[in-house]
Amino acid sequence: MRTALALLALAAAPALAQNPVAQLNAGMHLIRAEVVSDPGTRAQGLMHRKQLPPNAGMLFIFDEAAVHCMWMKNTLIPLSVAFIDDRGAIVNIADMEPQTEASHCAAQPVRYA
Repeated sequence: MRTALALLALAAAPALAQNPVAQLNAGMHLIRAEVVSDPGTRAQGLMHRKQLPPNAGMLFIFDEAAVHCMWMKNTLIPLSVAFIDDRGAIVNIADMEPQTEASHCAAQPVRYA
């Protein structure tokens, strides 16, 4: 079953990496997500972070819907990635182990992760 993820607000509030922050709603969960939408910030992702605050994450915005993949090179904490389509529906979720180069890919074209 697909779960909808709603983008509630995009603010220029400072975050750890000085990326813009969006508040996301996934069912009853609120997530404070740093927004990365250009190739440089997407490539950096959450590398070298030793921790994340509760209910924090990162929203990757891609230029076009495609089967995008993620990896964990230089990422120090375990993460899960939700691949999200244009309508805001979660296509699939992958659990990722720290400091690996294993690819975790969307099951179909997505615009967000």
